Amino acid sequence: MAILNLASFRDITVMPAEDVDLIESRYPGFVEKRIAIRESWMNARLKKRYAVPFSSVSPPGAAVGWIDAMVTLDCYLKRGFNPSSEQDALIKEAATTAASEILEAANSQTGLFDLPLREDAPGTSGVTQGGPLGYSEASPYEWLDAQSEEVSFG
Repeated sequence: MAILNLASFRDITVMPAEDVDLIESRYPGFVEKRIAIRESWMNARLKKRYAVPFSSVSPPGAAVGWIDAMVTLDCYLKRGFNPSSEQDALIKEAATTAASEILEAANSQTGLFDLPLREDAPGTSGVTQGGPLGYSEASPYEWLDAQSEEVSFG
């Protein structure tokens, strides 16, 4: 099941809801098909490192944003851009950024997105939560000895 559907896309996209409805009335199923295509591409890029497809109940916010940005551009391309709008460049830039972030997340060297990792394949890696960075002495009074040694021996 897709991480976005028509109703949730309508709620989060920067495209006015009336325009989304107009596209759906003129081209029935277009938005959901574009969501499926974009999500399939994203899953294909991420499946070596991450547990995709993501849960539709609580998908990662980054993935939802990526799909939203790319499908919003698809919808504007289908509907047509407003020739006098300066927002069009921002919409194109958001979609380009989303695609490049997906490629970055798929890269095992620089992919630093916190997405659910695959657990079925040995040696797969991704962003993991680090352990505590703490220091513990042997006794509760050891720090006094360490401090006095530092002062005495400089």
